[in-house]
Amino acid sequence: MGINIRKATSADASFLAQMILQSTRADKKIGIYDLIFKTNSDEEILKNLEKLTTTTAKSPSHYTNFLIAEMDGKCVGSLASYEPRLITKETFISALDEIGVNGEESEYFGLMEICGFALNSRTLVFDYMEELEGFMDVGILKALMQKSLLSARLKGYRIAQTIVEIGSLETLLYYKKLGFGVIKEKECEPYKEIFGRAGLVLLSVEF
Repeated sequence: MGINIRKATSADASFLAQMILQSTRADKKIGIYDLIFKTNSDEEILKNLEKLTTTTAKSPSHYTNFLIAEMDGKCVGSLASYEPRLITKETFISALDEIGVNGEESEYFGLMEICGFALNSRTLVFDYMEELEGFMDVGILKALMQKSLLSARLKGYRIAQTIVEIGSLETLLYYKKLGFGVIKEKECEPYKEIFGRAGLVLLSVEF
């Protein structure tokens, strides 16, 4: 079975919502969108995420950031990449406002100011690297990453970064296999109180 990599379209909103929720929960009880949407109802979160992928203002979850992997015509994996100089906290909040969510009041952004990293605007950020259960170890994530890095190189980027939670051993190991190295690790008590993870790790790769 061959893997086909393509750019996402607005018609992929439902699948992207599923991948975003899977990525942000990552075996935790709650993820960032539980916090942003103030609910732990999967149905409500997925509905809001579908809307968020197609807003006029660009958030990290916008469909134009994504590549999708397909096998036999079925969507099986995703990877987003975006430029932090274009997709900022302000554009994210604007996108949330479009779907009726007050981003200014969200605990999430205050938490990230304390626990997050200041990203270099000249790098590309990778996020939401996910694959469906049942399709592990067939090369989906590697194919997505290779295509993303090729596209990034054509845009003039030479460095990509990603952020992983401390304790997400499988994800961390996979990024390291793809050539990423740890730049900074930040333990953060408020993050641990909310998500049950000690903090965040910033990884980077030159290509």
